[in-house]
Amino acid sequence: MTTTTITRQQQPPVRAHNRSLVLEALYRDGSMSRADLARRSGLTRPTVSALVAELIDDGIARELGVRDDARVGKPATLVGIESDAFHIVTVDLSSADRFVGAVVDLRGGVVERAGVELEGAVGEAAVSLVERLVDDLRSRTTRPLLGVGVATPGIVDHDGIVRTAVHLGWYDLPLRSRLADHVGLPVHVGNDSNAAAVGIRTFGETAGQTAAGQTAAGQTAAGQTAAGQGAAGQGASGRAPAGQSLMVVTIDHGVGVGLVVAGSLVEGDQFSAGEIGHVTVDENGDVCACGRRGCLEEVLAAPQLRARLLQHDEGSRGAVLHDAGRALGLVLAPIISALNIDEVVLSGPADLVEGALLRAARDTVRQRTLSAVSNGLTMSIAGSGTDLALRGAASFVLQAELGLT
Repeated sequence: MTTTTITRQQQPPVRAHNRSLVLEALYRDGSMSRADLARRSGLTRPTVSALVAELIDDGIARELGVRDDARVGKPATLVGIESDAFHIVTVDLSSADRFVGAVVDLRGGVVERAGVELEGAVGEAAVSLVERLVDDLRSRTTRPLLGVGVATPGIVDHDGIVRTAVHLGWYDLPLRSRLADHVGLPVHVGNDSNAAAVGIRTFGETAGQTAAGQTAAGQTAAGQTAAGQGAAGQGASGRAPAGQSLMVVTIDHGVGVGLVVAGSLVEGDQFSAGEIGHVTVDENGDVCACGRRGCLEEVLAAPQLRARLLQHDEGSRGAVLHDAGRALGLVLAPIISALNIDEVVLSGPADLVEGALLRAARDTVRQRTLSAVSNGLTMSIAGSGTDLALRGAASFVLQAELGLT
């Protein structure tokens, strides 16, 4: 494993911006000629040629050969991203039982995986497990490392300080600086739900089951095509189209939302946008870890929901999942209505979120919003094996180090 010196922080501001424009065009639209890059980026051809030469020297891009077409004149040489030139270490700390991580390439492809059992660790013990997992992953690649991305539950500010992560016992923990000092690499930390949303925005996501029981590339419950989903709705690089509104609901040890509106991540003034897990849905409900009673997490979080299902026989479990889905729909409806969100993805254990829970959430949102809002809404389950938070954590690194969004 080696580190890299090609990040945008080491470039003069104007050159870093121009370099990001070229990289973004190649990353979003796929391979193209230098002339095409000049047209797409709005930069002059000499500037593009110099930047492409620099990217090739750095190993981030490479020439792919001449274009095979019937155009008049000398065939153009295509340039593309070298996806495996650099790797990223990425970790997801959202599970109640196990921290998981991966080594990924520049396209978010998983190269290696590792994990470590949590075994009830909190506070400093949990930090030590994160360090051990990152060390393990670093040892699994010989490629230069661009950085480390971390998706963690809780409220995380722009300095990588975990202000609050109740289940891990972290309060005002400077996780980014702690890990950066430990590994000697750039480290970027963000909320796990935000990571999931950013992961879909950057890499796209294999659509799962919709609330109508069909793939998201098929028809919505209203009988309309779900635009912007599946392979037909993605660009040459397989990424989801920019500019979409998107909500990702993560259901695991806790419950949270990642929001992308008009292509930008919404974090809020106090970095707590999407913290829906502690919205009260039952004033007479169980006491939550936050100290209040009847939070959505007590109804919907995976450990609590599984425990409640164990108290019911097979015939009544559907009703329990329906009630959980309805509670989720009650919380989501005003958010979807206020922001006119057109795509909602539920990410969580398939045996919990598929079927009754998804249908109840969808139906509740539709009952409580105008048809102008809900008719265009697609609500689906994240496809299995999509690694949304892991790939989203990689996106944190790509954006910070290379300017890729």
